[in-house]
Amino acid sequence: MGRHGGLQHGPRHEDDGHDDDPALDAEVRRRERLRDRLTRRDDRAAHDAPHGHAHGPVAPTTPRTRVVLAALLGPLLLVALVGMALLWPHEDEMPASLPFAAAGAEVLQVEATGSPDPASQIVDATLDGEAITVTVPPEVIDSIGPGDQLRVLYIPEAALYGSPYVFVDFAREIPLWILAIAYLLVVALVARWRGLAAIAGLVGAGAMILLFTLPALLTGQPGLPVALVTSAVVMFIVLYVAHGFTARTSTALLGTLIGLAFTAAIGWIATQGTSITGTATEDSRLLLIRADLDLQQVFLCGLVLAGMGVLNDVTITQASAVWELRAASPLASRAELFARAMRIGRDHIASTVYTIAFAYVGAALPVLMIMVLTDSPGNVGWTTGQVAEEIVRTLVGSIGLVLAIPITTAIAAVVVPSPQELEEVEEEAAIDATTGDVEVVDVLAVESGGGLRADERPDPAAEDEVRRQR
Repeated sequence: MGRHGGLQHGPRHEDDGHDDDPALDAEVRRRERLRDRLTRRDDRAAHDAPHGHAHGPVAPTTPRTRVVLAALLGPLLLVALVGMALLWPHEDEMPASLPFAAAGAEVLQVEATGSPDPASQIVDATLDGEAITVTVPPEVIDSIGPGDQLRVLYIPEAALYGSPYVFVDFAREIPLWILAIAYLLVVALVARWRGLAAIAGLVGAGAMILLFTLPALLTGQPGLPVALVTSAVVMFIVLYVAHGFTARTSTALLGTLIGLAFTAAIGWIATQGTSITGTATEDSRLLLIRADLDLQQVFLCGLVLAGMGVLNDVTITQASAVWELRAASPLASRAELFARAMRIGRDHIASTVYTIAFAYVGAALPVLMIMVLTDSPGNVGWTTGQVAEEIVRTLVGSIGLVLAIPITTAIAAVVVPSPQELEEVEEEAAIDATTGDVEVVDVLAVESGGGLRADERPDPAAEDEVRRQR
């Protein structure tokens, strides 16, 4: 029987050579008690989980740690908000809007009632119950069938070429809404409140991009500052909304912001070194004509924003890994936590790097196919502007990702409570189940009739000896 309410921590070995070392005995007792306390806390978390929205036991942090994190992140948020205010676009600086259709044309939605005739390039349709015909281009003839919703332009002058109704695109609102609702349902069923919170953060990020980022670029604001301001504010929104205001989230946020800074710096160097102009695509050239923008700055902004989501993924994973490792090994040193979490991080690097590459390959597949078909020297075809842009995006994003993992892991290993800090926080966070008030109670004192004596406090040399014996 142990001295704490019948808890037994294993036999004492009389021949271990350390019975006459009071400091080592005190350290062993302290660690055993910490283990017991963490076990009780985990049991409480498992018992309370069905009644709330708990996501598993999380090692608490000391007030000093939270103050340090706030002191680091607060100024960064302030700088981002000031930068957003300085770069905020003014409506009178926006370029003129591009007309969607010629003057006198009208956008309508019709329903196809048959398949197009390849010879005449005409398909039968109905508009508000009235039978009409629609002129369709050759590339979509095989894609149109009865019941398809089509978006058309009504151009009276086009009647000379077969029909005044000219196909523009498919009307996709209904299938897109169905897909979005299915996405929301799946996220809600699998991730529950955490997933819905992430979607709420995504909506906030989308609003930031629509209201600030795109107008700022269109008014000629420099792309790199716009990207850094956007990514910083978006990460503050997304991470705290999705994962809560915890030290673990703050750690991931700090690692993400550092990774974004590296990505922006490396992206600028790579863009200058490879002479990327940002004019490789038809859309980019249209922007250059209509808005007279510096497309290299637009490319830089897109490069940073593209790496934002992947960085967020790896940093929150690494921070969570360190916290979970602490929960599983409350007596491990910070160096041990870092080493174990980096083993997870290396696997994450290996998988995420080729995930980025495959994502860009999928997006640029038509371009790559044209490169294969083009009879040109390899060093010419594979270094053209459009292909080089994708290569730069992939490599810069991957470098930022690889650097963010050890940085975030190191920050997390420093922020996560040490065994001594964990014990102190546990003593101060015993919750009275009846009143819900926080009692400053020494749990060990309640169980054993007395708290930790002065000779039972941690001794660094004894800690090293215990760790060596484990």
